[in-house]
Amino acid sequence: MEMVPSEENQLVLKEGMFWSCRQSIFVEMKKRFSQLENAAEEPRVLCIVQDTTNAKTVNERLTLNLPASTTLPKLFEDVAHKAGYVNGTFDLAWRKTGDMGSLDPSSEMSLTESGFEPGKRNFLQLTDKDGEQPQIASDESGTASSSGLDDSSQERFIGPLPREGTVGCSSDYSSPSYSYSSILNKSDTGYVGLVNQAMTCYLNSLLQTLFMTPEFRNALYNWEFEESEEDPVTSIPYQLQRLFLLLQTSKKRAIETTDVTRSFGWDSSEAWQQHDVQELCRVMFDALEQKWKQTEQADLINQLYQGKLKDYVRCLECGYESWRIDTYLDIPLVIRPFGASQAYGSVEEALQAFVQPETLDGANQYFCERCKKKCDARKGLRFLHFPYLLTLQLKRFDFDYTTMHRIKLNDRMSFPEELDMGPFIDVEDEKSPQTESCTDSGAENEGSCHSDQMSNDFSADDGVDEGICLDSASSTERALKPKSSLTFELFSVMVHSGSAAGGHYYACIKSFSDGQWYSFNDQHVSKITQEDIRKTYGGSSGSRGYYSSAFASSTNAYMLIYRLKDPSRNAKYLDCDDFPEHIKHLVQREKESEEQEKRQREIERNTCKIKLFCMHPVKMMAMMENKLEVHKDKTLREATEMAYKLMELDGVVPLDCCRLVKYDEFHEYLERSYEGEEDTPMGLLLGGVKSSYMFDLLLETRRPEQVFQPYKPGEVMVKVHVVDLKTDTVAPPVSIRAYLNQSITEFKQLIAQATELSAETMRVVLERCYNDLRLLYVPNKTLKAEGFFRSNKVFVESSESPDHQVTFTDSLLWKLLDRHGNTIRLFVSLPVQSPGTNRTICQKVGGDPEECSEGSKVNRNSVETILEESTEKLKNLSLQQQQGSSTSDSQKSSDTSDFEHIESPSPSQDPDSSSVSPVVAVDNRELENRIRVASGGGAYSDPETQFPGEERSDSEVNNDRSTSSVDSDILSSSHSSDTLCNADSGPIQLANGLDSHSITSSRRSKANEGKKETWDTAEEDSGTDSEYDENGKSKAESYYLYFRAEPYAQEDGSGEGGQKCVLVHVDKRITLSAFKQNLEPFVGVTSTQFKVFRVYANNQEFESVRLNETLSSFSDDNKITIRLGRALKKGEYRVKVYQLLVNDAEPCKFLVDTVFAKGMTVKQSKEELMPQLKDQCKLDLNIDKFRLRKKTWKNPGTVFLDYHVYEEDINISSNWEVFLEVLDGPEKMKSMSQLAVLTRRWTPAQMKLEPFREVVLESSSVEELKEKLSEISGVPLENLEFAKGRGTFPCDISVLEIHQDLDWNPKVSTLNVWPLYICDDGAVVFYRDSTEEPMEQSEDERNELMKRESSRLLKTGHRVSYSPRKEKALKIYLDGGPVKDPGQD
Repeated sequence: MEMVPSEENQLVLKEGMFWSCRQSIFVEMKKRFSQLENAAEEPRVLCIVQDTTNAKTVNERLTLNLPASTTLPKLFEDVAHKAGYVNGTFDLAWRKTGDMGSLDPSSEMSLTESGFEPGKRNFLQLTDKDGEQPQIASDESGTASSSGLDDSSQERFIGPLPREGTVGCSSDYSSPSYSYSSILNKSDTGYVGLVNQAMTCYLNSLLQTLFMTPEFRNALYNWEFEESEEDPVTSIPYQLQRLFLLLQTSKKRAIETTDVTRSFGWDSSEAWQQHDVQELCRVMFDALEQKWKQTEQADLINQLYQGKLKDYVRCLECGYESWRIDTYLDIPLVIRPFGASQAYGSVEEALQAFVQPETLDGANQYFCERCKKKCDARKGLRFLHFPYLLTLQLKRFDFDYTTMHRIKLNDRMSFPEELDMGPFIDVEDEKSPQTESCTDSGAENEGSCHSDQMSNDFSADDGVDEGICLDSASSTERALKPKSSLTFELFSVMVHSGSAAGGHYYACIKSFSDGQWYSFNDQHVSKITQEDIRKTYGGSSGSRGYYSSAFASSTNAYMLIYRLKDPSRNAKYLDCDDFPEHIKHLVQREKESEEQEKRQREIERNTCKIKLFCMHPVKMMAMMENKLEVHKDKTLREATEMAYKLMELDGVVPLDCCRLVKYDEFHEYLERSYEGEEDTPMGLLLGGVKSSYMFDLLLETRRPEQVFQPYKPGEVMVKVHVVDLKTDTVAPPVSIRAYLNQSITEFKQLIAQATELSAETMRVVLERCYNDLRLLYVPNKTLKAEGFFRSNKVFVESSESPDHQVTFTDSLLWKLLDRHGNTIRLFVSLPVQSPGTNRTICQKVGGDPEECSEGSKVNRNSVETILEESTEKLKNLSLQQQQGSSTSDSQKSSDTSDFEHIESPSPSQDPDSSSVSPVVAVDNRELENRIRVASGGGAYSDPETQFPGEERSDSEVNNDRSTSSVDSDILSSSHSSDTLCNADSGPIQLANGLDSHSITSSRRSKANEGKKETWDTAEEDSGTDSEYDENGKSKAESYYLYFRAEPYAQEDGSGEGGQKCVLVHVDKRITLSAFKQNLEPFVGVTSTQFKVFRVYANNQEFESVRLNETLSSFSDDNKITIRLGRALKKGEYRVKVYQLLVNDAEPCKFLVDTVFAKGMTVKQSKEELMPQLKDQCKLDLNIDKFRLRKKTWKNPGTVFLDYHVYEEDINISSNWEVFLEVLDGPEKMKSMSQLAVLTRRWTPAQMKLEPFREVVLESSSVEELKEKLSEISGVPLENLEFAKGRGTFPCDISVLEIHQDLDWNPKVSTLNVWPLYICDDGAVVFYRDSTEEPMEQSEDERNELMKRESSRLLKTGHRVSYSPRKEKALKIYLDGGPVKDPGQD
């Protein structure tokens, strides 16, 4: 491009050349746009690549959507990038049936030319190349970085973009090829991380710091473990030694610390407890000192970490000084002085404040032994000796006395990389002659610190340093006093991120090998810079004001460790070649263990784990389940042999009669068999090693004369049930397989072959979903069009009966299938009746109920004879009848008779009555007919009759049950129609007003249309239903639903002791009322005289009370318990009565179960209760001497007055609970405007709570309450204070806490406002005399009282005191574990 000089001697483009350049840019842009447009219009190829190699633990499935013109080399490159492999180290092959050809990576053919189909899914497999696993791409290879891709690959989006790296973190976070395999490899830094067990980051930070301390590491290596003297599992030094060796020699990225924590005596719960790292350091050093006693390392901790300081007090008048020498392992530095608004800005400033003396004057004067009087004095600390490894703790955790909470101070505090400690030792002051006298004045403070700042660790012999003058200091101490030798080098910063409630620890450590700083953040180790260290100073860029901490970063330094710069003492890390012999042996053992672990891990990575099922031919023909673990290289034949042994079929079925097939457990579908693939590896058959599979395996068995049927993909499985209309039976299923494109005619031929039925007369009914039947009558329609799926259920019937000519919904086949689909099996436990009880059976079998004449003993005796015979034959209950005549007192037993079919003595018996159960089942109608014949066609029924002894028996049962029954709404969550199918012809009147002709083939939808909405009925409002209609007729007598019962022996033996059980097959559309009436012969009493309880999985029982609801919420094998007692009528409610004993240890005591009715007054209910209380609870009460009141959980509530009416003045519900309270005198509550309060006096002088006393107020005035309390206690009104009780009645509280914890004397004028909210009867109020002081107690007396209170409150179930979650004390157990106190519960 030609340039010309301008007037300013600058080169500019000629005008023509400028336009030429511009034109070329436009042409280039147009070309690029054209390419993009063509690329958008070009068809795309969807490639799905399954990684079947073992290079990674989890085999990925890659999806690439590429232009059809993409070449094969480009495909390999894109797959390599997305999978994280090095290109050229793997192969791609087609995954098609019978075609496993590999793709040529050197071919320049496009995808379409290579056989890829645009617009469809193209399945490929990523496999090993030449038997070698693919190489995982490293960060330097270029495949893991987006910069390694050319422009074209970036234009075609083929996978997730790599995440951006974060500052100061390892590059592993941003690597797109990050996998479990990379975790097993050591970090690029060369250092190994530590796995965080749960909340052990504080432990990991300290362990890494000790490991990076050459002097500590080398000394630990020089210690030799004697296995004969100690268990290696509990040896703390040995486990630390092993851990340090693994940190130095392991090839893993991170290693576990469980062996170390196990040596501490910790269990798994300790991993979830976060502790202070400084506290852990102290406890660990103590444990090591104990373990190292009488060894060369006995004084190691003191040599490295222990320093000395002098705590002195100097008289300002005579110069006399008393002092003591203390030792320390770390120096705690205050971040912000108490009461100050500004924090210290640096470590040097905090150290200066640490040694700054304070003046004792005024009331704090010091008694000088020389002056013999109190004088002004100066108290302070002076450092005598600094340790080789100096530890500084920055006290960032404090207590805020304003909010009364722990807080963390995030203020900025800088610290130098080199710290000169020379200025903090005043040599001249220590050589002063004023120290000529030393006292033992500090002895009483032995083990304590200066103010709240100093943490100490005294030597074993404290008396050595106590009271010794400075001149006697050792030469070792004075050797460190010259300022030139007191320069310390920072090498570890332990950082805390979070708040005072919790957070995260990690360590920034400088290696003494290369001077590089590293971040040890649990399993991640990365290089960091000095700038990262400065970020741990804390604080913000703003001022250092009082509130600066609230807006500062929560990540800051917490512990600093410096090492003295002394070339003569500074050690280097031991190399592997310089290890002692015992360490070399340990290294060899650890390497072998690691190699063994690696081999085992490799086996695990190559093992396919899949669920295995087998229909065992011997073990109850049940589907057994297990897990098959097979190596991916094992063949199908070998896997079958393993499954054969796993399912314990040896000796039951020959091995050659077994095979493995692909199975879908959810749909019970056999997907395919593997004919001809017996030598194929399992990894190939299962699609590689995966963490979970979308299918299972079934070990299929056959008889020797049978041949296995091949299962091909695409087939559907059909379970065929053969129906026999003659016997009204449905046979067990026969499985056949068909294709969805087969017609109904072809499908019938398949069924005919399998069942040997005639295809010409065959009727096929598909159950598409539960309770939805569809007759398949269109010959040419396909199975897919009829709604067949992977697994299906059909019923077939082939006979020449005229039932073929009837409409399907009116046919016998439909009725039989309808009954079959709605019949459930229930286990019913019958009650044990009391001997000598006269039970009368009342059957309602047509016609209005009539009372039996007491004089008609012949009829009654004949009815009782029939019932006794039937119950004896059914073996359902031990019903002991007493003869009605005065001359016979013998009782008849029914325990030994066998179950047989009852033969009717009457020729007028319904011939169809036994058709439901021809062999062993007894149709209930037969019994009704016999009773009708025996009783002269009449029915004996009196729903009002109360049988002697029944209520007592019922109350005894309920008194033993601790759980109260709840409303049976839980049973009505699923409603169904009361529709039915009767074997008799003609329309049948249903409970919901429909007849049988209104039922259509779609039973579910039509049932919903005719469903009786119970919440719109009057019965629902009353909580129960009546068994009788307005005319007194039974609602169940005009229709019949399937019911069949047979005796049942409980396997668990729970039926022993006289209790009988019945196995009932019943149509679940039957109402509870009809169900109870069908049970009458087996229970021995009318349905109004027993109750039905549903038993749930936890054996908790709930009563079913809604009689017009069906059993639709029940399912197969549900359990039912029958209990004697009068059932509820319309408007009645079952009520549990508890006695309120306000001054007893257990204030709530169950009394009786009773029944209250709508419209009944409280006085009437009390009159009903009195005989029950006298008979069952031995409580003979006058009606004016007790009251009823509301019960909410255990809290007493509103007092019910005698004139109150249930449902009008008092809301009542099913399974209601009330309190009965015995009164000491006449009832004081006369009106609802009054308020009854339970009061209790607290007497601090005696440390005692007096009994409860009730106070009745005319209003909600606080003044009236105080006046009443003053009146009953004698406490002057001006001295009386009160407080509301907390929690559940009786609001127990410890006498040690009540004086301070309750909100005494609230500033309110009425009781119904905050913070009292006393609006109802039953509130608890404590009161006291404000002039009365708590009793003075000695420490022993207080401890004894505390024990008594703890025991009392634990027995009542109340808390001793409230406190938030307490931190568990940090302990290291030297004997391998905590010793449990035998006295602990």
